[in-house]
Amino acid sequence: MHQETSIQSGDRIFLRGLTAECIIGFIDWERRVKQTIIVDLELPVDCRRASISDAVADTVDYKRVAKRVLAYVETSEFKLVETLAQRLALLLLEEFGLEWVRICLNKPGAIRHSRDVGVVIERSRADLTATAAART
Repeated sequence: MHQETSIQSGDRIFLRGLTAECIIGFIDWERRVKQTIIVDLELPVDCRRASISDAVADTVDYKRVAKRVLAYVETSEFKLVETLAQRLALLLLEEFGLEWVRICLNKPGAIRHSRDVGVVIERSRADLTATAAART
């Protein structure tokens, strides 16, 4: 399902605390043991349209998004959280037809004396286009 979304509306769907286990890290032991990754997302949506129709087809199906994010993260084996966040952003932009996505990805316990460490990124359709052009 693709959704055309007005950037001006400012409406968003958020998913917080999606938790998955994956291979992430560049240290030898990190390449052998799955670690916890926590993902928070913000996605554009036109709540006005969906509130009038009361139909999931007029919004972003966050259950589908959550399932896709978890499936992707759980099978990933990146060395950097930056890479995982970037690839996840591009995947969501493409598969769900989003105008933009904001991802906060964190790795609890990665740094001693710290609760967690991670990245926050925002990507748009322009980033998807630029990435496709760079591959050619």
